[in-house]
Amino acid sequence: MTILALLLIWLWIQLAVVFLVEYRRPERAISWIFLILIFPLFGLFLYAALEWPYRRRGHRLRRAREERKRAAGSETLPLRMLTAPASGGTGNPGLDGCPELLGPLLRLCGNPVTRGSASRVLPSAETAYDRMLEAIESAQEHIHLEMYIIRDDGSGKQFRSALIRKARQGVKVRLLLDGTGSRKLGRSFLDGLRAAGVKVHLFLPVALALPAGAVNYRNHRKILVVDGSIAFTGGLNIGDEYLGGDPKLGCWRDTFLEMTGDAVYASQRVFLRDWRIAAGEQLLHPRLFPPHGLKGGEAVQIVASGPDQDLQALPALLSAAFSVAKSRLWIATPYFVPDQALALQIKTAVLKGVDVRILLPGVADGKLVKYATLSKVEELLDAGVRFYRYRKGFLHAKVWIIDETAASVGSANLDMRSLYTNFELIALLFSPERIGELAEAFRQDLEDSEPIEPERFRQRPFKDRLKEEICGLLAPLL
Repeated sequence: MTILALLLIWLWIQLAVVFLVEYRRPERAISWIFLILIFPLFGLFLYAALEWPYRRRGHRLRRAREERKRAAGSETLPLRMLTAPASGGTGNPGLDGCPELLGPLLRLCGNPVTRGSASRVLPSAETAYDRMLEAIESAQEHIHLEMYIIRDDGSGKQFRSALIRKARQGVKVRLLLDGTGSRKLGRSFLDGLRAAGVKVHLFLPVALALPAGAVNYRNHRKILVVDGSIAFTGGLNIGDEYLGGDPKLGCWRDTFLEMTGDAVYASQRVFLRDWRIAAGEQLLHPRLFPPHGLKGGEAVQIVASGPDQDLQALPALLSAAFSVAKSRLWIATPYFVPDQALALQIKTAVLKGVDVRILLPGVADGKLVKYATLSKVEELLDAGVRFYRYRKGFLHAKVWIIDETAASVGSANLDMRSLYTNFELIALLFSPERIGELAEAFRQDLEDSEPIEPERFRQRPFKDRLKEEICGLLAPLL
């Protein structure tokens, strides 16, 4: 009995420590406490491996924060290259008349809203890969590629061959991969790149990260910059599955973005910061930011968000954007696990009469995330949010549209990992033409979807409800 009492006291002490460390984020604290209560030893080990090291001094995440601040102080060159900021007018009457949104946009990150960009929506992996490979083939000076995942399959080898070919031609090729997302990539794949002269680095590699817990913090950004004159970003990684090669998921629906002008400078800055963190090399040569000649153009802002920021840009941006929605809030996301604050803002938007529609995948790439997503659906259905399941394949697009004011394409899902844990990148678009194009694509996706009917959804089996509640409790850890 004494041993049992001591074990219980020890367990409660551990739970108290977890609560004291995580109290600023109650959902996360509750998730960890739930896991530790159900699986005490496993839960504590997992918490120690994934979370506790981030509280220690000298950790690489702390260094990343310090590197980011140092880099921000030395990046006057790319800022000088930007055209006039859009504070005097973005060309979008909806945004110009909405200072409560424009103000936070200008302050959230080091990349201002500018009017010197052009963009093109790439609505599929086929289109995006073709344009990216064309840009790589045209490279004369440098290629900067940052990816969460590259597969060692047909698509991955196609990009690998293109990078090797350009490196042998004398083009400076830098490849930055996430240490967790690309952990299955074989050494031979990377060694072949290095042998050809490609500089390859891993962002928080697993071999180094696991003892220090960095496996939990992932660089989920997708960036390609070629010659400082063209850039790409969005939700796609590189692999055959994104071309519909996975029979379980079927057709892959994604959205990517091609950009020129100031948006390239901003994307380049994000890559160079990440490169400095991973490689310890600072690159700020003028040839990385060549003049683009665009005097007008679209208003665009590149927003980088991550745990290295004192105020993380993504949750603050979503809070500002969702709160000002007046007529519509349309969201496409493969993973929907918002925290309570964001869920409340979505409900509030419905109460204001905003048309809130959320498009989710009809098939899931994991049962845990499937049930975690569904755990958030019922309360929002009751509030009047309209949910849809995409039936043509797997929806991986990460797009949101606010009124006629703004739209976003990027790497961030609407879940707590993207909001608070991952390094993410999104492009905010303020061009009425581009917003209209994305809205039309969203409408087409709705045609290929089925609505989630509230009455029918409430009649789902008890076992499904139980799975949803359990996965919902664990959602902040996903």
